[in-house]
Amino acid sequence: MKTITVNDRMQSNYTYELTEPVGKNFDPEFKPHLTPQEILELGAFGGKYMTDCIDEFPQEWFAHAKLAQPAEQGKEWPKKRDKLLNFFGVNASQPLSVWRAKGWIHPDDPRGWFQWYCRYYMGRRHPDDVRQIKRWKAMVRHVAQVANKCRPYDYSCNTRQRQALLHWGYDSRKL
Repeated sequence: MKTITVNDRMQSNYTYELTEPVGKNFDPEFKPHLTPQEILELGAFGGKYMTDCIDEFPQEWFAHAKLAQPAEQGKEWPKKRDKLLNFFGVNASQPLSVWRAKGWIHPDDPRGWFQWYCRYYMGRRHPDDVRQIKRWKAMVRHVAQVANKCRPYDYSCNTRQRQALLHWGYDSRKL
């Protein structure tokens, strides 16, 4: 078992245990198409989501990630997202304030579902897993909507929905 200690803009001295091998032993109902690394490499969250917590996760996740970069080396990361970094070139994210207002944020994962998924993928198991997996499964309705409305591989159709699906680990490029 390995202990991770997090110190970033949203958490100080938060610790958790990795009890499963990386990318293994998922709940049988949780079968994401994409790994966290693949999501970051495709372009998600306007390149802004993980810029202050890179040290928590494997460096290879960020080698080809599409992240908003500081204007100059050594400068602070940009405060805003860049939708052009997203695979579908659109903003498909709601502000964190909306997620908080709706009660979707667990205090242990203050960035939301994707942070939970990254930690779950790394091997953390948590009391919130059942709720988060249920939320992930609910996204299948968007898969059906894209599949029913769009021609296969028509990346100009339902771009916000397709981008949101990528954020949730569904490979909407294959729809």
